[in-house]
Amino acid sequence: MARIAWTEDNQADGELAEIYSAWKDENPDRDQMPEILKCFSARPDFLAQVMQASYGLHFTDGHLDRRQKEAIATYVSALNQCEY
Repeated sequence: MARIAWTEDNQADGELAEIYSAWKDENPDRDQMPEILKCFSARPDFLAQVMQASYGLHFTDGHLDRRQKEAIATYVSALNQCEY
């Protein structure tokens, strides 16, 4: 059970539904929003900012490419016993 109240995919409406839909369009291999993003669903405006900042930091190549960043994130999540 989540400690933070969030909006599930099938309950989203308005701006939040648009954000969820845009995320799904960009991630067609995923069938629902990740819970880590749903944590921000009470504030769709902030969720959009978090997603924009995150993509700029995590999903663009710089010193490390995306594959390397994903590997590091996966390793850190495993160390922290985090399901995300």
